[in-house]
Amino acid sequence: MRSMEALLKFAELSAHQWGMATTAQCALNGVTRLHLARLTNAGHLKRLAHGVYMAAGASGDDNDDLRAAWLSTDPIALGEVRIKDRVHGVVVAGSSAARLHDIGDLWADRHEFVSPARRQTQRPEIHFRQRVLDEQDITLVEGLPVMTMERTLADLVESVGDLSLVADALRDASGKRDLAFDRLRQLLAPLAERNGFPKGAGAALLQRMMVIAGVNTESVARRLAADARLGASVAAHYVDGLGGAELERLAVTPEMQQVIRSLQDAVAVTLRDANPELSDTIDIEELSRRVSAKVLNGHAMKEISRAWATSLRASTPPEPAMTGAVAHD
Repeated sequence: MRSMEALLKFAELSAHQWGMATTAQCALNGVTRLHLARLTNAGHLKRLAHGVYMAAGASGDDNDDLRAAWLSTDPIALGEVRIKDRVHGVVVAGSSAARLHDIGDLWADRHEFVSPARRQTQRPEIHFRQRVLDEQDITLVEGLPVMTMERTLADLVESVGDLSLVADALRDASGKRDLAFDRLRQLLAPLAERNGFPKGAGAALLQRMMVIAGVNTESVARRLAADARLGASVAAHYVDGLGGAELERLAVTPEMQQVIRSLQDAVAVTLRDANPELSDTIDIEELSRRVSAKVLNGHAMKEISRAWATSLRASTPPEPAMTGAVAHD
């Protein structure tokens, strides 16, 4: 095969791989290492990484080294084939995933990958971990299969450990789009205990990270309230935790005053309907006020709040079972 024929074959192989191809892919198509060396010396190709070449005219960017590393992790299979079966392949993870998502300042000096099968490498610039990921936790960024932002944040909590560093990534992520907080809470649940929270308390761990990150809790609250399951769960936890002082303060808010007035009106209507002649002998409005005040005393309010919390929990469907095992090195 002549050099120009080899260059055309390289262009064909690299067309859907960011202008890159591996020596193994080239060898299977008749392009030898000698061809690659000659084309590189002639300025047509450039060597990016061990066993990976790129067309000199291809438009590159800051992620070329990561793409080359990813291609080299399975040097025979074409990238377009691997992307279609991303659940069973190598996925960008940890600080490398954070870099792709452009969140946080965790710029590692090596490329982080996970795969369902255990892998080892002698190359210091590549690090593998064994993980089985759910399909919903993998997305494409810059053409590479990568953990979603939610899965990346959970992975950083596990691999980095410093919540302040991960909180920076959380703050950046929350500013880019609406995070799936329900999924993030599920992913953080197995990591809660090692971070000083009760076992499975993913919500508490997330809340701590949000406080450290200085995330706008008001906007997050609106997002949580929009989720029927999470909104009910959060409301139940809040209402169930109200003490006597909180209930007293709640009773004097404009919203609760409106509730009291509505209750008074309802009591008055009930009394009139029960005995139309009652108003001739007593002041129904005064009686309604007293009945409402009695109902809304501190003890009654506490009982109401407990009943409300129980009702909210009962309306909340059970959480889906976690899928995708987490294995350790």
